[in-house]
Amino acid sequence: MTLEELVACDNAAQKMQTVTAAVEELLVAAQRQDRLTVGVYESAKLMNVDPDSVVLCLLAIDEEEEDDIALQIHFTLIQSFCCDNDIDIMRVSGMQRLAQLLGEPTEVQGTTEARDLHCLLVTNPHSDAWKSHGLVEVASYCEESRGNNQWVPYISLQER
Repeated sequence: MTLEELVACDNAAQKMQTVTAAVEELLVAAQRQDRLTVGVYESAKLMNVDPDSVVLCLLAIDEEEEDDIALQIHFTLIQSFCCDNDIDIMRVSGMQRLAQLLGEPTEVQGTTEARDLHCLLVTNPHSDAWKSHGLVEVASYCEESRGNNQWVPYISLQER
């Protein structure tokens, strides 16, 4: 491996860490400010009613759920809608970290039904020009990825 390749790999890893941290920051801020829609069906309803308010769509799935055909169909339809409406979109793995970030209760012998975290929408109402560093960083990464023909960039949230 050449020095240039090593530097490029190091830069890519650093960029992924920066984007992952930005996504985590953005999700926490969006939830705190009531700008986060959680769930495949809830997200579909919002996108049907007010797609212009959606600024980012996160599709979350772990490896063991990759074979869920119904979920993959939902993802395909949501991705298509997001592309048609110029909504930034990302694939995310690390459902446990996602639940931790959003303060989801841990399941205690099936007493609590967890929310569907497979689709998350970050919204920005028209009357408000909300800007967060995390949103700017993630939007920039999505645009850069599209420029590299990676239409749906992927990040992995690591447990802490």
